Amino acid sequence: MTTASPEQQLRESGLRVTPTRLATLAALAEHPHADADAVITAVREQLGTASVQAVYDVLHALTAAGLVRQIEPAGHPARYERRVGDNHHHVVCRTCGAIDDVDCAVGHAPCLVPSSSSGFTVETAEVTYWGLCPTCRTD
Repeated sequence: MTTASPEQQLRESGLRVTPTRLATLAALAEHPHADADAVITAVREQLGTASVQAVYDVLHALTAAGLVRQIEPAGHPARYERRVGDNHHHVVCRTCGAIDDVDCAVGHAPCLVPSSSSGFTVETAEVTYWGLCPTCRTD
């Protein structure tokens, strides 16, 4: 993760520094894996007002610039996080949808090297582990 300030990160990515962009980055720093509704709520708490469309536009711009990563667990709304630039994975609770980071996949399965790349140059692998979080698990 970079030590550059959010303002510097925006400028270096060719984006204007705006209150909505700064508030969105702050919301995602505070709430990793937040969905758009949670980001909108956090941005409004910080700024007092922000349109739904403005926050969606910011999320799209930040994702396109590589400052934010969008993850889409099947059956759940898209989530956003500031952790970019590494090939980490996620574990998702089937019951409540809680998400956490998994730094590295180890062992033989799931495979991270495809048996065939069909001519593609593989840059990253996205692995989603599904299970039950400690709160939802009944032992």
